[in-house]
Amino acid sequence: MARRKKGLDINGIVLLDKRGGISSNKGLQEVKRLYNANKAGHTGSLDPLATGLLPICLGEATKVSAYMLADDKRYQTVVQLGVMTETGDVDGNVLEVKDVPEITEDELMKCLNSFVGEIEQIPPMYSALKHNGKKLYELAREGITVERKARKITIYAIECLDFSGDLLTLDVQCSKGTYIRTLAEDIGHYFSCGATVKELRRTAAGDFDLADALTIEQIQELSSAGDLQSILIPVDKPLLAIPAIEVNQSEADLILQGQQIAVPNGNSELGMCRLYHEQKFLGLGEVLMDAKIQPKRLFNLN
Repeated sequence: MARRKKGLDINGIVLLDKRGGISSNKGLQEVKRLYNANKAGHTGSLDPLATGLLPICLGEATKVSAYMLADDKRYQTVVQLGVMTETGDVDGNVLEVKDVPEITEDELMKCLNSFVGEIEQIPPMYSALKHNGKKLYELAREGITVERKARKITIYAIECLDFSGDLLTLDVQCSKGTYIRTLAEDIGHYFSCGATVKELRRTAAGDFDLADALTIEQIQELSSAGDLQSILIPVDKPLLAIPAIEVNQSEADLILQGQQIAVPNGNSELGMCRLYHEQKFLGLGEVLMDAKIQPKRLFNLN
């Protein structure tokens, strides 16, 4: 017997401005409950200390979350120099405190510029990455440290917004997989005084901006007014960089059965494509070498 769905078939993306002190999953569950949605997921965790942009995917939008995880990100962070903690942020136990040396503007710019471009980062132990099926932060809480391989990430730009005393405020544009806590620790290592993250706020993810996000209180107000649908972003919004192909009714019927169709209108650009019928998003397909489209990921948006 098929399991009965709990909740409604709500499809779309909500931009949550996550508050500090809660996990990303708690923020997700709060939004899911307000919509009474039967399915929900988020696109990249924020630490409990962190605030800011957390896209929440509801219903069929969960199928695009993997594409959103690969998006570039932007953060504003306050780095505390002279302090090293267990977790790489001020929520962790302090391991060591050192004096902060006199740092000139030129020395600071030289430091920050050394991290711009493709670099290697060693993921922190306090992260959700897994080792032998167990999350690293779970091992870390047990006092276990395992070797982590360095991963290539890209930092596109670092701008110093403020530097006073032992506090350094940065705007960082980076690729997926970048750990700002690790960047802070590496900056501290550069100046031989250590460092940790004091504040962290995600301001952009892919094409989404924090300016368009709402706090849970603002979403609750919309819920009370019966206006939750007004902030739902269409499921295909994160996919707009992928070429679109319009198909007719008979082609749409074949696609929805998982069958190949001939490429309409002589379109021969190979690779992924978005498929539409009368402006309704059907899903993703792949244009093959033989000028056929193979459906890859279908969406039920009825």
